[in-house]
Amino acid sequence: MDRHIAAQLATADAVRVGDERRAAGEVTNVTYANGLLGVARDEEAGWLAIVDYRPRGDREARLKLTYMAAYLIATRGTLNAKEMNSALEAPRDRPGGASVS
Repeated sequence: MDRHIAAQLATADAVRVGDERRAAGEVTNVTYANGLLGVARDEEAGWLAIVDYRPRGDREARLKLTYMAAYLIATRGTLNAKEMNSALEAPRDRPGGASVS
C-alpha cells in the first residue's frame, strides 16, 4: 500500500510539474505525455500488487479491503473481475473460502 500511495503522489507531482513546464514552453506535449505514462505505469503496478496480495490473516484482509474501498471511492472506480475475486478471497490462514467479517 505504501508503494501505491507513493506512486499516486508521484503521479500528482508529475502532473503539476508537467503542467507548469508545458505552460512555460519547456516541454512538448509528447514529452509530457511520455512522462505521465511512466508514472501511471508505476501507479498501476502498485495497485496490482495490492490486488494480487493474499492476506495472511483477518487483520491484513480487512486492511486490504479498506484500502481498496477507499481508493475506489476516491477515484470513483470499479473493480474488474480479477480484482473482485481478489477482494473476496479468504486469507491464507483460513482456507476453504471463509469470509472476512
